[in-house]
Amino acid sequence: MPNLGPPELIIILIIVIIIFGVGRLPEVGGALGKAIREFRQSSEGLDEEKKSEEEKSLQDPEGKEEA
Repeated sequence: MPNLGPPELIIILIIVIIIFGVGRLPEVGGALGKAIREFRQSSEGLDEEKKSEEEKSLQDPEGKEEA
């Protein structure tokens, strides 16, 4: 995959300004940041669930409940 250098980033910024306009850029940036934050939180939650399931399987390899 090609690297994005400064010229490419400037072209992308110009296209975004043309599409959304200068006034809406803060809204678009805020929405993008919120989406990235929610994605990270959900992916961390999945990692924690996976770890807890692995710990349970290590403690009880046969799947039997301890009484």
